[in-house]
Amino acid sequence: MLVELRLENYAVIDNLAVAFASGLNLLTGETGAGKSILIDALTLLLGEKASADVVRSGADRAVVSAVFEIESSAAKTVARILEENGLDSESDSVILRREIASGGKGRVFINNQPATVAVLRQLGPSLATVHAQNETLAAFDGPARLSLLDAFAGCHTSSVHEAFAAWKGIRARIEELERDEQDRMRLVDLWSHQKREIEDAKLQPGEDERLENEKRVLANAEKIYTAAMNAFDLLYEGDSSTAASLRSARKQVEDLAR
Repeated sequence: MLVELRLENYAVIDNLAVAFASGLNLLTGETGAGKSILIDALTLLLGEKASADVVRSGADRAVVSAVFEIESSAAKTVARILEENGLDSESDSVILRREIASGGKGRVFINNQPATVAVLRQLGPSLATVHAQNETLAAFDGPARLSLLDAFAGCHTSSVHEAFAAWKGIRARIEELERDEQDRMRLVDLWSHQKREIEDAKLQPGEDERLENEKRVLANAEKIYTAAMNAFDLLYEGDSSTAASLRSARKQVEDLAR
């Protein structure tokens, strides 16, 4: 239930505080008296989009705040939303404040703690519902309709919520295990392929040293060939080869023998 609504530098309003009693409250006045301004300000506290146009001319910022008494049917929902968003609860009431700067930026406070517009949207259906001509804030909001219906029927959905959360955790764990099993099977295939390649290679002890030596020989094959050919030339080919020198020496010895 809305207990109090305060406006500061909002639209044409300088400073205004409106207190509401339990039961039916009526706002009456001529067109342009400011009735719609109060409703528009209330919708900002329920998560509606803000505009810098609402800041009173000449002011730096507009401030809209309200105090709500939490009905027993919505107490658990409000407490859960506050807890999930790291906000402290003020027993049976909640204080909302929204500041809109002339530059367009804004801030949100819930129970005097910094919050976001998204949290206001979550709390809105449990605090107030604004019905205008041919529209309603919660008309197309499925989760809000379900929450209001559960609250009206007095349904306690906390156990279902916990069971659903546990089910999601188990499902996520199963999916993780399935992914692990797929990764394991891929590794088994890889290792099996590598094992077959090693077996087909028919490796022998000391083969790596032998292959390394062969690699060095092959790498120096051209150098070895050139050196061997030069040695052959020196020994057997050419006028100054060792073989030619030996033949010449033999002839000289034979001449001496005659």
